[in-house]
Amino acid sequence: MSDIDKAVIKLAGYGLKTGLIEDEDLVYTVNQLLMTIEKEDFDGDLAGPAAYAEELTEDMITDGRELEAVLKVLVGYAAGKGLTGGDSVVYSDLFDTKLMGVLTPRPSAVIRKFRSLYSQDPKKATDWYYGFSQDTDYIRRYRVSRDIKWKTRTEYGDLDITINLSKPEKDPKAIAAAKNAPQTAYPKCQLCRENEGYAGRVNHPARENHRVIPVTIQDSQWYFQYSPYVYYNEHCIVFNSNHVPMKIDRGTFAKLFDFVKLFPHYFVGSNADLPIVGGSILSHDHFQGGRYTFAMAEAPVERTFTVKSFEDVSSGIVKWPMSCIRLSGPDTDRIIELADRILIAWRGYSDPEAFIFAETDGVPHNTITPIARKRGDSFELDLVLRNNITTAEHPLGVFHPHEKLQHIKKENIGLIEVMGLAVLPARLKKEMAAVREAILCGKDLRADEMTAKHADWIDEFRGSYPVISEQNIDSILQQEIGNVFTRVLEDAGVYKRDAAGQMAFDRFINSLD
Repeated sequence: MSDIDKAVIKLAGYGLKTGLIEDEDLVYTVNQLLMTIEKEDFDGDLAGPAAYAEELTEDMITDGRELEAVLKVLVGYAAGKGLTGGDSVVYSDLFDTKLMGVLTPRPSAVIRKFRSLYSQDPKKATDWYYGFSQDTDYIRRYRVSRDIKWKTRTEYGDLDITINLSKPEKDPKAIAAAKNAPQTAYPKCQLCRENEGYAGRVNHPARENHRVIPVTIQDSQWYFQYSPYVYYNEHCIVFNSNHVPMKIDRGTFAKLFDFVKLFPHYFVGSNADLPIVGGSILSHDHFQGGRYTFAMAEAPVERTFTVKSFEDVSSGIVKWPMSCIRLSGPDTDRIIELADRILIAWRGYSDPEAFIFAETDGVPHNTITPIARKRGDSFELDLVLRNNITTAEHPLGVFHPHEKLQHIKKENIGLIEVMGLAVLPARLKKEMAAVREAILCGKDLRADEMTAKHADWIDEFRGSYPVISEQNIDSILQQEIGNVFTRVLEDAGVYKRDAAGQMAFDRFINSLD
């Protein structure tokens, strides 16, 4: 039997083991896989998939590398026949997703299964759906496992740091092909419902193995899915059925609480709705949530306040590097009403002494990043005040990572970072390896382009450690990267943590009455 036929058998067996297909689907699945790779003959034993399924252990499935290896064989065969369009990771991803689409059940079957489990327990439904989204390879386990992750202890709690390696980088050929590809408005963006089952193209990922769950929020149709890059446990995305822009308003708060009531074991939040302080996709209204406790959720309220006529809502300022107001209580309608008052007040609030300007030349600057959760019998809503004003000194934003820190983090501070998780660029893996070697070998950091950008930073912290050696350098670099992220969040905070900043914060709070 050829290696290709063995790979077909293994992929069908994988589908059987994970429940993506059933015994009755085996012959059909094998034939569909053969059709996809345009192979007319088959010397394999159709009893082979079931035998392979017996060999597969849970560890082999959750590791993902067995599946990765099988797909690599089939994609290599297809590439040899000119079926993939190229040999880079972009083309491989397009084709192996087509293969996994053969195994993936129809949307109606997925929705029925989810709803059946939800009727028993929302946790059962999300547990199954999260596993399913990994089994279909929509969440590529073998890539996510390559992300570098650690926690850094700070005065604000243990911050999460991750160097993101799960999102593949395009090679020059794929970039050129994407630039020259015909422009199309279908799907309108990567969040649209129309992505479900879409074949993809060089400038848009394939989604044949993607399935979404419909949910009703504020009497409107939304959809629920997981992020393919899962920056944290059960990282989900909730998106509007219509391609409409992000907007933070009273309705946003109500929608967040609707979702929390549907899935009380999940938090959910929204990126801000303005450039610089918003997320990477502002054109499609969506939220992000999941089953994870961030440092911000564990941060205490350091001082409380009461807004007139809202004595029934617990209100306070959170001990956090960014400027966060926490509202809590059993009645979500009352929390929403107070949150709306705060949002309206903040949209129009200026305090030149604190360099807070609601607008300049008619361009609005103030908005909010909201996060909702349930804690015991109470509901909570964190409102993080944001401002996207720019200056000549800070062209990327006054309340954005300042230039001194951009060697580590230059990108926008979106919802995930706001809550205390640094999503750092993949380049840092190579750069930190080069920094490590330069320090241990006594090399001139400024002599190498890869390390020169980090030289001033290293000079700053080097004196804090009596000895930097092979034994402790990795932990030192991780701690110092975490320290940079802490300063990034402090830069993004509209009210600084010093006495003047907190007095300015109090001026805004006092304006609410």
